[in-house]
Amino acid sequence: MKPRFLEIRPQTLKKLLNLKKTAEIDGEYRIAKRIHSVILNYEKKTSGEIAEILKAPRSKVSQWLKNYEVFGFDGILEGCRCGRPSSLTVEEKIQLGDIIDSGPVAYGYTGGVWTSPMIAKFIIDEFNVEYHPRHVLRIIDDLGFSHQRPKRVLAKADPIKQNKWRKYTYPRIKKKHEQKMQH
Repeated sequence: MKPRFLEIRPQTLKKLLNLKKTAEIDGEYRIAKRIHSVILNYEKKTSGEIAEILKAPRSKVSQWLKNYEVFGFDGILEGCRCGRPSSLTVEEKIQLGDIIDSGPVAYGYTGGVWTSPMIAKFIIDEFNVEYHPRHVLRIIDDLGFSHQRPKRVLAKADPIKQNKWRKYTYPRIKKKHEQKMQH
């Protein structure tokens, strides 16, 4: 099989060299490696030779070169490792965003705030798609909503007594436990 070499204009080569330096300075070593592979291919190195120089699999080098050839510089940037396609369509996600925006009371829930398990159950009921409540938090983020974790605070606690317990009582209990464990 005959090797293919990229044709790069001198201005583009200069830009690639600058971008490679910038990527290395910024700690983006994987991007710098991909740019380096393009430059080496321009210098008439085959993908096998580039793989040896960069200590990378030849299949990856071929993929980087193909991506650069098809998409240009965007093809060698860090892409989204998106995984499996979403089970919800774009329209369903928009609809879900509107539902979340209108609040849980509008949909028959007694609480005034959505929780991820509530949204997960609602998605099953409404769209027949099952998501783990943890993943629902990602979907909420993607839709532009924020989420909060509840903080457990004793409503009627005396802050002075709490501080005293934290400073004096708890360290003594902890110390006694550690002494027991050593004997």
